[in-house]
Amino acid sequence: MAEFRLRRAEKIIKEEISMLILHDKIKDPRINKLVHISNVKVSQDMGHARIAISGFCKKKDILKTVEGLNSAAGFIQGAIGKKLKTRLTPKLNFYFDDSIKEGFEINKLIEETLS
Repeated sequence: MAEFRLRRAEKIIKEEISMLILHDKIKDPRINKLVHISNVKVSQDMGHARIAISGFCKKKDILKTVEGLNSAAGFIQGAIGKKLKTRLTPKLNFYFDDSIKEGFEINKLIEETLS
């Protein structure tokens, strides 16, 4: 049962952050709308949440966005707290995830090998 609750919380966190970014609710000029939340992992005690940010823009733009999101983490946490309806709202930590780029590079190597 606890696993279901964690997955539900991760889904709500991902959706809420996406909506805040998409609708310009976070007033930080460093935040780029072209980023993607690739993963959300909530700890067992719901005390912390690690959010992976990736995208198709330049790495420096994504890193600036991660900085902006970490700076606005308190505001985002408040918005998430209203949606989660749990006793605790996880402390948010955003980080850069380059798995999309690595995936493209691996696909390129496979295509080159097969040709």
